[in-house]
Amino acid sequence: MRTPRQILDNEPMGRLQIVAITICVLLNALDGFDVLSISFASPGIAAEWGIDRGVLGIVLSMELIGMALGSIVIGPYADRYGRRPTILLCLVMMAAGMFLAAYAGSVTVLSVYRFVTGIGIGGMLAATNAMTAEYANARFRNLAVIVMATGYPVGVIIGGSIASALLASYDWRSVFLFGAGATALFFPIVWFLLPESIEYLSERRPPGALARINRTLERMGHGPLAALPEATPAASGIKLLISGRLMKVTTLLTVAYFAHIMTFYFILKWIPKLVADMGFHPAEAGGVLVWANVGGATGSIVLGLLTQKFSVSGLLVGALLGAAVTVTLFGQGQADLTQLALVAGLAGMFTNSAIVAMYATFAESFPTELRASGTGLVIGIGRGGAALGPIVAGFMFEAHFSLAAVAFTMACGSIIAALAIMLLRTQR
Repeated sequence: MRTPRQILDNEPMGRLQIVAITICVLLNALDGFDVLSISFASPGIAAEWGIDRGVLGIVLSMELIGMALGSIVIGPYADRYGRRPTILLCLVMMAAGMFLAAYAGSVTVLSVYRFVTGIGIGGMLAATNAMTAEYANARFRNLAVIVMATGYPVGVIIGGSIASALLASYDWRSVFLFGAGATALFFPIVWFLLPESIEYLSERRPPGALARINRTLERMGHGPLAALPEATPAASGIKLLISGRLMKVTTLLTVAYFAHIMTFYFILKWIPKLVADMGFHPAEAGGVLVWANVGGATGSIVLGLLTQKFSVSGLLVGALLGAAVTVTLFGQGQADLTQLALVAGLAGMFTNSAIVAMYATFAESFPTELRASGTGLVIGIGRGGAALGPIVAGFMFEAHFSLAAVAFTMACGSIIAALAIMLLRTQR
């Protein structure tokens, strides 16, 4: 008797699988905008409340700290209770946090709301990464995860373009209100169109698992299962990830993600403020960030296609080294807005390509019963680097370090990550 995983692995991708993966792509696009909404709003916040770069760096990092907690805490929840209920819970937290941020009256209150939003985003990343890998067949699994991750910059491009238009007529609060509305719209979409992962149901076996699996298989055009396959021993969650054969994998992936995410969020979080400080309008500064994400989306698509011919880990090392070079180049300064957008686009292309390649690496490195937990643990600890990057950069600016010095320091994170991935390849 074939298992559900064998059916999905070996059969062509059906309409339901494509719809499920597309929803995960759109959810990640939503994550991208919700994370960077504070970046689009930051020039207006700094001007209205008169806060310096050091304090602004902390505000820019609050949802990243929340994402770390959300990934670690909610990732195991997705492995235990299901991908679908986790996604719905995260949507509620994200919509509420975005809506309340628009009515924050102080830096402290805004930071709390951004932290809550981040918890939801962190859990969403772990759940959608697992859901995508489990709905794809074996041939297209890496490509599906990379396309899912490509949703992140696409969300910033589309949402950022809307945000820039809003900022031309309204204040920074309009960015959060738009994000709250867009997030709320996804709740009914997930509720009605995204069934639970078949692989999760087969592994965890909640009440009614066989009937739910057969309903989904029927929608895919496959025959029903007479019975569930023989159960495998339950994994021991986080403990197993940090011991035994998975310990080295978890450690190296965490180091790589932590180091590179510092570089990634330095460039994405600080672009609008740095460009605005050069004398450009906040809407123009937001446009440069949009171009960084155009580069990110382009690079991710190219990388996804290349995975059909080359190993993900090799492509990841190349993207990390390219990220280090282009972020350093951004720090050298450019003559006009066009050059700023071009260099930001190149930096976005390599930094984001490396991120999506990491997500594909996570999906193939952890077994089904630990996929969301492993992804959540790596992302959760790694998000410490995401939060640290903007904060370190902010205080370096306050200490009067030049943009070139700050950019080079931040670019070193990608070099460290490349070394960790090369070591991982030797371990395998």
